[in-house]
Amino acid sequence: MLTVNQLRCTISVLFLFFPFSAYPWGFFAHERINRLAVFGLPPEMMLLYKANLDYITKHATDPDKRRYMVPAEGPRHFIDIDLLDSPPYRQVPRSWNEAVTRYSADSLNRYGILPWHLEKMLALLTKAFREKDKQHILRLSAELGHYLADAHVPLHACSNHNGQFSNQHGIHGLWESRIPELLADETFDYWTGKAYYIASPREYIWQIITLSGKEADSVLRIEKELSNKFPAGRRFAYESRNGALVRTYADDYTKTYAKLLNNMVERKMRSAISAVAAAWYTCWVNAGQPPLSDLADNSPAPADSLDHLAPLQLRWMEEHCK
Repeated sequence: MLTVNQLRCTISVLFLFFPFSAYPWGFFAHERINRLAVFGLPPEMMLLYKANLDYITKHATDPDKRRYMVPAEGPRHFIDIDLLDSPPYRQVPRSWNEAVTRYSADSLNRYGILPWHLEKMLALLTKAFREKDKQHILRLSAELGHYLADAHVPLHACSNHNGQFSNQHGIHGLWESRIPELLADETFDYWTGKAYYIASPREYIWQIITLSGKEADSVLRIEKELSNKFPAGRRFAYESRNGALVRTYADDYTKTYAKLLNNMVERKMRSAISAVAAAWYTCWVNAGQPPLSDLADNSPAPADSLDHLAPLQLRWMEEHCK
């Protein structure tokens, strides 16, 4: 006999696999970033990306789902850069081989490998463009967008990533999910202009990581100060999601925090959209700008199937519906 919670989770899983379903809580920003990045691309690339807009959007969250199935996936999403160096983090080797020599591969996998993994993803996407491999172009584009978006989150560049060391548990979701879902579509300015070429990808990646690492202290400090002014009864509220009553940050608290951050979340989300479009464009240019018109049909990429998604979705629901 299923418990009430198990039944609710089963229903949520069914919603995920049928048309008109809602996506899991917390995926909003990743999907928006990938979707909006497409509209910054030149017409030659838009032929492929616009025709596969739903794929690029939906698969923006695959790396997060894969974390519950692939042990090596976790370190790709973050770097605890404060454990490696102090701002401005110039002592951290930019080369993977040099970093391994200094810290060891095991240590790097504990501290996170996000900037080095981004370099790898750029190389793989460039190769896919060069080979005109539609399946890999779309999959790698969607996943590269995810990792670049992660790099723009200050708490992905900080060992105190969820306030676990400062009695601020849940701050990660507040910054990355609650603020965008509550405010983004109504108040954020998403316009980023046309995609640009990244002349030095490694330097570009580390600029993003460095800025995120520097911003982490403000993200934590401002929320700590605000929480001291709000009693718990005003900080949290309950909302119905997928038939379940869940505890979340109250609207007033969320909006006040976003304002005290001086609209940081909006700026970072806009920067992520711009960076994702620029990364896709750069890979295409570096591949020799191959024509994509013959790939721009409406047939789904081979990996876009329920067989491919089901294990990821089910494992995600198992972990989040306990």
